[in-house]
Amino acid sequence: MRLTVLCLVASILFSFASRAQAPAEVPIFEISPPAGGFKITFNVKASVPIEGVFEKWDATLKFTSPDVTTGVLDIKVDAASVNTGSGMKDGKLKGKDFFDVKDNPYITFHSSKIEQTDPTSFDIPGTFTIRGVSKPETLSLTLSGKGTGTGDVKGTMAFDRKDYGMKSGIPFIKIADRVEVDIVLQAKQVSGPRLVYKE
Repeated sequence: MRLTVLCLVASILFSFASRAQAPAEVPIFEISPPAGGFKITFNVKASVPIEGVFEKWDATLKFTSPDVTTGVLDIKVDAASVNTGSGMKDGKLKGKDFFDVKDNPYITFHSSKIEQTDPTSFDIPGTFTIRGVSKPETLSLTLSGKGTGTGDVKGTMAFDRKDYGMKSGIPFIKIADRVEVDIVLQAKQVSGPRLVYKE
């Protein structure tokens, strides 16, 4: 459930761009934990709290020009790496009723564009795929330190688990349909020109 969104979050943490293949004239970023530690959390309202992380994922953010709207975000999460701290919950989430990791081992997000909604906020529409079902979703990000080459990134995304065929529950736990994900990370520009933003 919320775990799916986590993937997004976690993936963003590791790679904002492919250094080796990106030309020198485009901005290249790396993602790392901020001083206080990064956070990738997912929550679902339930009779028993359900929170967790994905421990294995990969992500890239590539730009074709200094225009911030040209960024393309790709996230790939190993669905079997979900960790809620409960073996029972993890097993249920990996099963056919939820992530179905045997037949659908990855959760992915591929952005279609980046939209700047105000001086420090961005919406990233894209295609979110989980358990073989793909639908449009939007990741919303807020930046601090814009224009300096280094800053914290806070992101949120929410989706309805039933839209992706996750209609079952977990024994003895009543679960809401809405899954929410929160992330906190740090982006650092390692080469290329500064990004151009809308003021």
